[in-house]
Amino acid sequence: QVQLVESGGGLVPAGGSLRLSCAASGRSFSTYAMGWFRQAPGKEREFVAAIRWSGGATYYADSVKGRFTISRDNAKNTVYLQMNSLKPEDTAVYYCAAKYMLVVTTPNYDYWGQGTQVTVSS
Repeated sequence: QVQLVESGGGLVPAGGSLRLSCAASGRSFSTYAMGWFRQAPGKEREFVAAIRWSGGATYYADSVKGRFTISRDNAKNTVYLQMNSLKPEDTAVYYCAAKYMLVVTTPNYDYWGQGTQVTVSS
């Protein structure tokens, strides 16, 4: 079992930055690929970014490429999402997720956090 707890969400003006953190507990964090997803009201959950278990490769949705950066610190069992140049359309609940070994860009992950709200004002 892996437990995930997100933090770092909040209210920020357009153009601002936030860094989300996802702390993992449980076994073998370093063997899990990690992903960030988001869900806005009335919309489906969508892929934002993912990182391989080793941290050697990262993947991004086109809508956030060049603005968001995913990273991980396996020594701290934590994955991060640095979000810059935020736009009102980035407003959503952001979820981190863990999948054993494989990176995927669909919501087919094994474990999910409870989510953290990000609101970008115009």
